[in-house]
Amino acid sequence: MGMVRITFLGTGDAFSPSGLNQAAYLLQGPDASILLDCGGTTLTSMKKHLVDPAIVDTVALSHFHGDHFGGLPSLLLQYKYLEERKRPLVIAGPQGVQERCTQLCSAFYPDALQTLPFPISFIELKPELQFNIGAAQFFPFAVPHAQSSVSLGLEIHLDGRKILYSGDSGWTDDLALHAQGADLFICECTFFSTQLETHICYQDLAKAKESIAAKRMVLTHLGEEVLAHRSELELEIAEDGMQIVLCQ
Repeated sequence: MGMVRITFLGTGDAFSPSGLNQAAYLLQGPDASILLDCGGTTLTSMKKHLVDPAIVDTVALSHFHGDHFGGLPSLLLQYKYLEERKRPLVIAGPQGVQERCTQLCSAFYPDALQTLPFPISFIELKPELQFNIGAAQFFPFAVPHAQSSVSLGLEIHLDGRKILYSGDSGWTDDLALHAQGADLFICECTFFSTQLETHICYQDLAKAKESIAAKRMVLTHLGEEVLAHRSELELEIAEDGMQIVLCQ
């Protein structure tokens, strides 16, 4: 099995509590470099933490809220003007991914992003269907979050490692099921005690901890409420710029 490095580029919710960046996580293996979500601050975070944007070959989107894909226009602009990228880019996401991304880029930079000097392939990730994208296997599944479109959790197999990403989701036993045997579970935790059907709170995770049989779970998508209780947290929380290396 190869080494997989995960860089937490954005660990805050939509409101950037305490200055945290919006959702973005970079998975790097010997044969793949996958950006999980691309919040509005992603390019800023890459440059702050000395991550070369050019290494990304796949962008995988969990859903179409701005703090999860709003950074895509800036990333594409970087590729067009500062890097003169030629190699292909894959953008994967829920149904309608090509239309939603095209609309977003047209709203931000209607002239600059109409034509790009590199090919983009769009892949629709459908719940419960396996997709092979380059060296990675994706097992998407629906999670309770957005009302107008499908939101996905993503189980990813890369270089012999299993990584689970909740995306934005209310707590569901499907997350515990997919977490079985995961080397890393990147799990959203927006609140401490406030319970909503569309987001997870820390107290629910603490209760479900024994059923989550992942080797390591890291909480992210942190909101003001959970951060205000930081001293009470017993589960690991992410920070912008932190890295985890999965190896033998």
